[in-house]
Amino acid sequence: MTASMPPPPCLTFASETRRLRLDPHDPRFYQDPYEAYAYLHADGGPFFWEELGVWCFGGFDDVNRLLRDRRLGRQNPAGIPDGRGGNADRSHLESFDAVEANSMLELEPPAHTKLRTLVNRAFVSRQVERLRPRVEVLAHELVDRFPSDGPVDLLPAFAAPLPITIIAELLGVPVEMGPQLLEWSHDMVAMYVPGRSRDTEAKANRAAADFSAYLREFCAKMPPNSSETLLFSLISARNEGEKLSDDELVSSVILLLNAGHEATVHQAGNAVRTILAEGGDPRRFFASPEVSAATVEECLRFDAPLHMFTRYVYSDSELPGGILVKAGEQIGLLLGMANRDPSAFANAAKFQPERPDQKNVSFGAGIHFCIGAPLARLELQVALKVLFERLPKLRLAEEPRYRDSWHFHGLESLKVVC
Repeated sequence: MTASMPPPPCLTFASETRRLRLDPHDPRFYQDPYEAYAYLHADGGPFFWEELGVWCFGGFDDVNRLLRDRRLGRQNPAGIPDGRGGNADRSHLESFDAVEANSMLELEPPAHTKLRTLVNRAFVSRQVERLRPRVEVLAHELVDRFPSDGPVDLLPAFAAPLPITIIAELLGVPVEMGPQLLEWSHDMVAMYVPGRSRDTEAKANRAAADFSAYLREFCAKMPPNSSETLLFSLISARNEGEKLSDDELVSSVILLLNAGHEATVHQAGNAVRTILAEGGDPRRFFASPEVSAATVEECLRFDAPLHMFTRYVYSDSELPGGILVKAGEQIGLLLGMANRDPSAFANAAKFQPERPDQKNVSFGAGIHFCIGAPLARLELQVALKVLFERLPKLRLAEEPRYRDSWHFHGLESLKVVC
């Protein structure tokens, strides 16, 4: 593909001004964003995405570098959580804003450092590795529940309950609350999808209020046998002088519950779709721990669950490509596009777990690198191995379609025949 070739029908692009017109809700785009990415890679360089109103960067090296650039950050310099919409009235988002105001995802040092240090204890690789037997047992239990005849939708039957169960057990929240936690989480993360509606905002605010109220009540009545849970350690930190406030505690737990399953569900579905599309015996992709790890890394690169992170600009700066940005502006870092950069990956459009240039930015980079990455990797390695070893003849019952939420790139359903 070359820049002289016509663009995909879903977009128009002016090379001379670097202006892109592309509706992220156009099914021609969100069903397969990689065609548009390939065209933009061929043209090269950053571009201004008109519908999003921000400069976007999709080259692997640019995205990797800017994720670590301390001239940029997650925290809105205007002090407004999720500040899109400028200075519009946000009184209807009071509960949502209260959660976001104390979320480590939206903060910079020193507040970010304090919260991340407290939480990170549970997510270092050696701690996560202890969960491997539990993840394997749970994966088998979920497969055992599949119907013996007829198709099964792997998203609600397998991909969703596994990570929400694990993160609930890790935190010490009742597993039977899983469906409700999922509902609250879905309503809250919908705030980050471009073009959100007032109804979306109302649902997110209600979910944040209900989620917060539940956690405050639960923490106040923490069961006495909870000393091994992350939630207990966070409560202890609050009580023992590490200056973790009630609001910080609630925001941290909500973030971990939301982030602890949302992307993993999407990635599990995307990975199954990708592996089944390769044909042949799927067990070959999980023949050893090393092969399993390489397969999961390639799944993360090939069809990532999150396609954009945003960053605020903290000082007038010149960014890659000579793009001049002013303090207070936002930029978009296109993770899904970076993972398909042909200048960073040989045969970027091919699924190749054995590739020697294996890397990705699906978990971000820098101080905001996903704290749950070790857990997500382990869950995917173990769960997918169990799934395909138990059901090597698994096949699609119908061609799956992606949801109209390009930012969070995941399937509407994944119906398979066992």
